[in-house]
Amino acid sequence: MRAMLLERTAPIETAPLRQADIPPPEPGPGEVLVDVAACGCCRTDLHVIEGDLPEGRRPLVPGHQVVGRVVARGPGVASPAEGERVGVAWLAGTCGRCEHCREGAENLCLSPTFTGHHRDGGFAELVAARADWTYRLPDGLGDVEAAPLLCAGIIGYRALRRCRVRPGQRLGIFGFGSSAHVTIQVARHEGVDVFVASLAELHRRHARQLGAAWTGGADELPPAELHAAILFAPAGELVPVALRSLRRGGTLACAGIHVSTIPPLDYDALLFQERTLTSVTANTRRDGEELLRLAAEIPIRTSTTAYPLERANEALADVKASRVAGAAVLVTR
Repeated sequence: MRAMLLERTAPIETAPLRQADIPPPEPGPGEVLVDVAACGCCRTDLHVIEGDLPEGRRPLVPGHQVVGRVVARGPGVASPAEGERVGVAWLAGTCGRCEHCREGAENLCLSPTFTGHHRDGGFAELVAARADWTYRLPDGLGDVEAAPLLCAGIIGYRALRRCRVRPGQRLGIFGFGSSAHVTIQVARHEGVDVFVASLAELHRRHARQLGAAWTGGADELPPAELHAAILFAPAGELVPVALRSLRRGGTLACAGIHVSTIPPLDYDALLFQERTLTSVTANTRRDGEELLRLAAEIPIRTSTTAYPLERANEALADVKASRVAGAAVLVTR
């Protein structure tokens, strides 16, 4: 099968992904084989490819926002059925035994596995995945449009819940890419006013189209104090900016899996008066299921730019350079 392989980490501008013909995976016990139709390009893929995360499997097929149909089932799999359309996300499986899994916080599992990091992902024509970690997808979205929901959407949804914003309140979004363009649709559906700070005018214009009450530059303060904020940009220098925008009792959720160094924080100015700084780590299956239900209910409309599989390097370079409004998605056919 065709796949894009990562053999060593390097800047995406050097085109480290190599097109290769590799043997198709075999679904093991409890696994399904998925015929990949589309796979979203995520900033986490960049962190894997460029070496920002601890090294995983090598060689590796990246990609973890996978949409396709089940074409085979391994031993012990009763569901999903062959022919069913499913999604495969970043968190590929957990131990189910550690204290976090037992407490229902499976996203904090002590020994997780991740799609496109510890096991081969969706930058290929076929992918094997644990059946109990696949998602049924709403009928209203096409394959390309559904792909960004599988990580960008789910993580944005979890960040929205972690920052504890309520209807009628003001939410700040710092960085406006694939996750943020889904999150703003959920927030507006729930009656939240959204203020967006972003480096690129392309993204600020997109935010206004999706109902942002205000847009500004990456380090601009919104014109009103915020009840909550989400940092999507992997830029630690924006943490003080986002905290400064919060009113007393506000919460900032950092949604990235990797953020550059955060500068020293002035406790009195930025954290005192019960402001909260929290992070977001992967997601539970419940997060994914809730987001996908909302996607059908709202309905969420993702903005996508499609690239053929062999142009994965180009797609990710465009994501890195903020040249994509919404999400970049690879298609296999």
